[in-house]
Amino acid sequence: GDEIVRRMNVTLPLTLLSFALSVLIAVPVGFFAAWKSRTWYGTAFSAVSQLGGAIPVFWVGILLVAVLSLGWRVFPAGGFPRTDWEDPGAALYALTLPVITIAIVAGSDLARYVRSATLDILGQQYLRAARATGQSFATALWRHGVRNAVVPLISILAIQLSTTFVGAVIIERVFALPGLGDMLLVGIKEQDFPSVQGVLLFSTALVLVLGFIADVLQRIIDPRLRDSLSGNRRVKAAA
Repeated sequence: GDEIVRRMNVTLPLTLLSFALSVLIAVPVGFFAAWKSRTWYGTAFSAVSQLGGAIPVFWVGILLVAVLSLGWRVFPAGGFPRTDWEDPGAALYALTLPVITIAIVAGSDLARYVRSATLDILGQQYLRAARATGQSFATALWRHGVRNAVVPLISILAIQLSTTFVGAVIIERVFALPGLGDMLLVGIKEQDFPSVQGVLLFSTALVLVLGFIADVLQRIIDPRLRDSLSGNRRVKAAA
């Protein structure tokens, strides 16, 4: 347990920063690809997101190391400060390239879901009715579209966060980061079964907790799910 907590000082910031950056990439790209879906550049945005989601994350890491580290020498090729987070600047600098690596793949994959949800919202009758009342496109989309689009995306975001965590564990090996991925691989190599079981148990519990949180948030945002859960819909139908 102590070793997992110590290793999470690397894996947790890497996961959260990568996830935040992937969302910042996916939302505008996915929305623009849906909004301009009938234009060539909207199709190009969609094609790029498809390609980015199909590339293995470790291959992207190796490519970025070759270009940005060995070629241009902008970022370090790997490693983490021995002082850990005593120097936040050095720690963040060491995590910059791994974060970009994971965010490119995760953001490309998430952009496809954002595009699909946006296309579904743009074709709904209630959005046309809101526009017919005189509301601008932005106002109608914000008041009526965003809330309906967020509900299915919450589940996708929970899955994506879990996938980002798994991707962080994998990419740690590429950048020689002392996180859970390194602990897992060393445990497998040395047949340290308690360490392997601890990492797998922690990872599984994290995925289950994220799924539970996503279900709760969906019921908070969408009153229809609360009615279905409590049985109010059946009572109203019977009345």
